[in-house]
Amino acid sequence: MRISVFMRNLLLPLVFAAPALLIAQFQDPTPEELKMTADPKAPGAAAVYLYYEETAESPAHTSSIYERIKVLAEKGKELATVSIPYEHGVDKVTDIEGRTIHADGTVVLLTAKPSDLMDVKTKGFQMNSVGFTLPDVEVGSILEFRVKLRRDEDWYFLPTWQIQRPYPVHEAHYSFRPSSLQKLMYSVHLGSNAKVVLGKKDAMTLDITDVPPEPDDDWMPPMNTLRWRVEFFSSRFATSEAFWDDARKYWATWIENFTDPTGPLKKAVAGIVAPSDTDEQKAAKLYIAVQKLDNTDFSRTKSKAERKKEGLKDIKKAEDVWKQQSGSADDIALLYASMARAAGLKVWPAYLVNRNRAMFDKTYLSDSQFDNDIVIVELDGKSLYLDPGQKMCPFGKLHWKHTLASGFRLTEKGAYFVTTPAAAFMDSTVQRVADLTINEAGNVRGSVRYVMTGPDALYWRQLALENDEEEVKKQFNESMRESLPEGVQADFDHFLGLDDYTVNLIGFVKVSGNIGTATGKHFFLPGLFFESRSKHPFVAEDKRTTPIDVHYSRMVEDDVTYRLPPGFTVESAPLTASTAWPEHALLKTNSKTSRDTVEVVRSLAYNFTLLDPKDYPNLHDFYQKVATADQQQLVLTRAPAAKGN
Repeated sequence: MRISVFMRNLLLPLVFAAPALLIAQFQDPTPEELKMTADPKAPGAAAVYLYYEETAESPAHTSSIYERIKVLAEKGKELATVSIPYEHGVDKVTDIEGRTIHADGTVVLLTAKPSDLMDVKTKGFQMNSVGFTLPDVEVGSILEFRVKLRRDEDWYFLPTWQIQRPYPVHEAHYSFRPSSLQKLMYSVHLGSNAKVVLGKKDAMTLDITDVPPEPDDDWMPPMNTLRWRVEFFSSRFATSEAFWDDARKYWATWIENFTDPTGPLKKAVAGIVAPSDTDEQKAAKLYIAVQKLDNTDFSRTKSKAERKKEGLKDIKKAEDVWKQQSGSADDIALLYASMARAAGLKVWPAYLVNRNRAMFDKTYLSDSQFDNDIVIVELDGKSLYLDPGQKMCPFGKLHWKHTLASGFRLTEKGAYFVTTPAAAFMDSTVQRVADLTINEAGNVRGSVRYVMTGPDALYWRQLALENDEEEVKKQFNESMRESLPEGVQADFDHFLGLDDYTVNLIGFVKVSGNIGTATGKHFFLPGLFFESRSKHPFVAEDKRTTPIDVHYSRMVEDDVTYRLPPGFTVESAPLTASTAWPEHALLKTNSKTSRDTVEVVRSLAYNFTLLDPKDYPNLHDFYQKVATADQQQLVLTRAPAAKGN
């Protein structure tokens, strides 16, 4: 198991977003608060925070949280259930008080004993949650509670203030009094329209009003790029530039040492590559070799007892990974870098923030935000980005979470910041080929063949590594549910190429059910079989203020053949059309009819990943056209019966 290269951070006080020491006391509601049925500042909100307070006192090792909430609709009643996380053995919940105030002023006190549940437990670390539910909550109630915590005297608070909450906040107060032993730095992420007073005397304070709810749009970037927050750190550096200069140099020294090819590794490499191989052939052969190793991110990390029994030592250099033929995803990525160096290739490790979790934040002075290692190989003057630690990832490709991701990369002159390139839409394709036979009652039987490359293929291959066949089958069937017409069921049969990441992944599915509607002599079928009831993104909302993140660019191609029932002819079929958002997206549809078949072909490609809100009107307009085009129907007409003599 790889240990973080930045062990020096363990010497700093732990960051724990704990509730803080109470200043405000329970207060009588105003008549306006009791009568309140809606918030003019947030029309339609199911609840509002009338007041929120969070404070921490490092010298006293105490903290608390205080909330007053007005419930305006049924959904807002969910805020009556409260869960407070704390670190077991370090923190102790010392006091909980709460009450519900009805709209008529009646007060119901919290008397039930809180629950205490273990959430996470590893060796030397355990996170618990104290939970309680405020009593007798109704629409119109005011919820009020406070919680106090005490921290072990060997530990200090370094809070992160999450300013936005699930619902609007009218007024909030935050305070942090650091210990004289803490050298304090902080970063501020707040909206441009935030009304803030930030004090800097013996305590850091923030007072803020009219805070919007945390964003909750579909297809957003990671929340760390959007959520308002203030983060505190202890640092021996006076500026962020000094911190990152030191972090880059430290990482560069560590990574050079870890990947320095030793004698045994050079010998292993000599048995894999040939002197006559080109640099690209060497890079590919070594990639295949490390992909075959036991990747414990996709199998199982052995316990300390198991490692001791098998004589396995902690991994301290790349050579150890090869000796054990096993390691984490990062271990294997760095082993590849070391072996490539031994083969004489120009190769540079990179250490990135996983874009599925977060985006690199240069103002957050902690190298703990980095997640994963990849490798950059220079071939014929071009940089090839590789993901050897991602099991089943093809040579020359990255897992999508490592595209447009930032972090450190090594160069001949040391370590520098890097952002990886986006994936091309032609490298991320899904083809859905259906052959469907329909009878005169509208019953359908047939088969669907899914042909996948890129992220979709990688997703199912990695899922199969971590789950049994039945679970994979279940999840594949669920993934198809919303793309099939109402009344049609799918039954996944098997994959072809599941164990070979160098070929397309093909999934075979059987479909059956009832499709279409008969009215008199007409028979109506969905013209776009896979899109007839799809929930098209970016259609319902006219405006958007948050950025868009679709994870990766992609192309989906559908080819559906309808085999018509005897006695029916085609009256109309989906129109041949092309809809484009220049340089961003393209939709094409086409249909061909014969005496007893109709073939409908659809292709949707989008060549973007991250978009600014200013691009949303164009995105919205394009997908409205897509949604309209996908509702076209295939209309059949029953031929009149022949008259007898």
